[in-house]
Amino acid sequence: MAYTNKRPGGKKRPPGVAKDTSYAAREQARREKADAQSRSFTVKESAELLAFLLEAMSGTGRNSVKSMLSHGQVRVDGVAVTRHNHELQPGQTVVVGKERAKPKARLTGLRILHEDDDVIVIRKEAGLLSMSSSREEDNTVYRQLMGHIRLTDAHGRLFALQLLEKDASGVMLLAKNEAAKEAILEQWNNGIAKQAYTVLVEGKVKREADTVTSWLRETKTLKMYASRKEGDGLHAVLHYKLLNAASQVSLLEVTTETNRKNQIRAQFEDIGHPIVGDKKYGSTLRNLGRLGLHVHELTFVHPTSGRTTKFETEIPKTFLALFQENQN
Repeated sequence: MAYTNKRPGGKKRPPGVAKDTSYAAREQARREKADAQSRSFTVKESAELLAFLLEAMSGTGRNSVKSMLSHGQVRVDGVAVTRHNHELQPGQTVVVGKERAKPKARLTGLRILHEDDDVIVIRKEAGLLSMSSSREEDNTVYRQLMGHIRLTDAHGRLFALQLLEKDASGVMLLAKNEAAKEAILEQWNNGIAKQAYTVLVEGKVKREADTVTSWLRETKTLKMYASRKEGDGLHAVLHYKLLNAASQVSLLEVTTETNRKNQIRAQFEDIGHPIVGDKKYGSTLRNLGRLGLHVHELTFVHPTSGRTTKFETEIPKTFLALFQENQN
């Protein structure tokens, strides 16, 4: 119970009991006030939302009702609805609140493909950092999504489960709680969670499909080197299939058996086909304007439902454009 020493009739706060001024307490008080001021209606027959509200709130003007809709103050079975012609069904509950909905966080360089209580799946565009240790860097996947989930959960958390290079793109998976994080990390470790990549490499690969096996070690400069000497580092295996080829580049579909740091970049440099745009790992081509690495498919078992879940994205148009230019 809240205590006050000011409002008449309020319960006096005992000595030594400090007023709770935390963000959580203020949010709780705000929600309770908003709930007390809301009006609830039960739908008895099918109708469009605007028409239903005009009849249910007969003392409120049409423009006022439309304003409430546009500002997200109307919820149908707990979900905010703004469309005037939203079809209502008997038994549904319509709640009209005083409080306007908070504006959605503006996301740049990423698109949410799926979100639930456990995970967020996104498509990241090239040019956006996944995470940053610098507090001054706000434009990252992590910072933007934290802003997004904090709009509805002041104590929301986020855990990145795989990181993409700034100049790479594709599907990314993040967990929203500790249990989901641990469950999916275990899947990465035992090979249940998998990714498939579209990779643009320099030169024409000799085989239509192949397996590359090597051993990786990291230098003091944080670069991974691939060795073909057994035991000379961490064992790494990838498979590739040729999708298309031009005079200077090859487009490949790549999967990995092992989940090693910068594995694909190091292994393709080692076989003489560095990823296009990857200067650190031997690329000399600069005509793409980004890294020729894209995660086009992600598969994992959902930590709560137990269902195998797959997300796919299209191949970047900039990759395909190189082959169209070659045909012309």
